[in-house]
Amino acid sequence: MKSFLRFALVGLVLVVVALTSAVITMSLAIHGAETTVPNLVGMTPAEGDRTVAKLGLNLVVEREYYSADVSEGRIMTQVPSPGTRVRRGWQVRVAQSLGPQRVAIPDVLGQSGRAADLNIRRRGLDVSSVAYLQLQGDRPDQVVAQSPPANTNGVSAPRINLLIGASAQSQSFVMPSFIGQPLGTVNLTLLDAGFHVGAVTVSPGLPEITNSPTPQQVPPPQPSPASIVVSQSPTPGQRVNAGASINFEVR
Repeated sequence: MKSFLRFALVGLVLVVVALTSAVITMSLAIHGAETTVPNLVGMTPAEGDRTVAKLGLNLVVEREYYSADVSEGRIMTQVPSPGTRVRRGWQVRVAQSLGPQRVAIPDVLGQSGRAADLNIRRRGLDVSSVAYLQLQGDRPDQVVAQSPPANTNGVSAPRINLLIGASAQSQSFVMPSFIGQPLGTVNLTLLDAGFHVGAVTVSPGLPEITNSPTPQQVPPPQPSPASIVVSQSPTPGQRVNAGASINFEVR
């Protein structure tokens, strides 16, 4: 009986030791796959990428903001914050400084949605969001409000929100993306939806290298139903009225 109890006690001790060893091994394995997020504020994205790569992390520049305090091209904020313990392979999302605001916010009130979009992007700014409001009167597809207002100073982000008037009588749609689709398929889709294919241009490719000593006249490429759409106007997400023509660039 005493021998049995002795063996049982020894077996229990071995089980406890095995479980303890397994817990310690698992803990070491888990913590061994973790690392501490470094402080990237003030670095350039390239410097930050090299810093986190050594720790098995990935850097993602997620936003850009104006800043009078942080030099242009430097990281101004990060998530997770410095000192956070994360697993290797984790993403560190950062915001990059554009330096002090140097671009004037344009006045696009009264312009069409398309003209306003071109005006804003020509200045190196982006359209953040576009909302539509049905109005009584003769102002369909015209910008009736913008944020930030024209000539605003001290804005934080290079993005402008637009409010565009929509006619109550006209049916409008949000433009989908046709990028990557064959032109023939896109044409059928637009016709079925009541739209039209407008101007189609072929994206210029690389010049061909020949052994001919004299240059030869090469006819410009022509679009075909198999051509692939690489860009479109209006851009995806814009509001368009029924029957509108959509322009494409293909390759």
